[in-house]
Amino acid sequence: MPRLLLVLVAAAVVLSACGESDQGGSTPAPPQPAAATPDDFPSSKGQTLAQLTKGLSQGAILKISNVHAQELGRNRLSFALADRADKQLDVSEVAIYTAKQDGTDVSGPFVAHKESLNVDAPFRSQLTASDLKSGDTFYVASPSWRAAGNRVVVALARLDGRLVVADSPIGISVASRGGPPDPGDRAIRIHTETPGDVGGDLKKITTRIPAATELLKTDFADVVGKKPVVLLFATPALCQSRTCGPVVDIAEQVRAEHGKGVAFIQQEIYVDNNPSNPARPQVQAWHLPSEPWAFVIDRRGRIRERFEGVFSVGELARAVAKVQ
Repeated sequence: MPRLLLVLVAAAVVLSACGESDQGGSTPAPPQPAAATPDDFPSSKGQTLAQLTKGLSQGAILKISNVHAQELGRNRLSFALADRADKQLDVSEVAIYTAKQDGTDVSGPFVAHKESLNVDAPFRSQLTASDLKSGDTFYVASPSWRAAGNRVVVALARLDGRLVVADSPIGISVASRGGPPDPGDRAIRIHTETPGDVGGDLKKITTRIPAATELLKTDFADVVGKKPVVLLFATPALCQSRTCGPVVDIAEQVRAEHGKGVAFIQQEIYVDNNPSNPARPQVQAWHLPSEPWAFVIDRRGRIRERFEGVFSVGELARAVAKVQ
């Protein structure tokens, strides 16, 4: 009997391991792309924005994808650059500077590295597959906010070998605290609906076509604090921007290629998937002022990383690797 018990236990372990491997791959996350250095850009010391940008041509339009949850200290800021025809630009080097609204108290440069919205063909939704010509390049910087209040952001980029400035500063509100949970906070326990809650009608719990079924089968309340989780708040079909539409596709690719042992969950935004309705209770419970958002949560139920707006396969995969 003891020998038989050992055999059964060993078989159970093997089956468990096989089941887990079916939920996601274990390919190493790609490294963070290289970036320029601060020395490649003008120093902000003792300068106003007007002085910093004097003589530079206006060769780009700055488009920031997350401006709702900037807080004191270091933040993640993702953005794209476009030309006058609204076509995305792919530049060799870019950095941002921050300042008061009057152009004083300039900080920077905060150099940005390049990321990609590209999703491999097997993971593309209908929406993503129909919008491949819009461009997939964006940039990520980590500005540090020294004071709460209204600030502005300016981008300087090296385009065709010359330094250019985005045409006008973009206003950003910096809070001391509040809003969505921060890295280090405990994840807010919510119930996310699964197919069993809606009689198998997946259209009630996701707007993605086709549905990413692996991202819908787990109730967040059942796994938080027990295993690592990626909780994604997004509404694929109702997000009209190229910089937020593919995030569910990106999460699905990371789950399949890098997500071994991690639960991936998509949560829709609006009641009845109607943007005229209020946000769903789950969205309100997490105090989200925008969408999309992704939270990477460790097995103790602590948030390790969060993404507002656009993020890449590489960014999410690197964050997932830290909680596996």
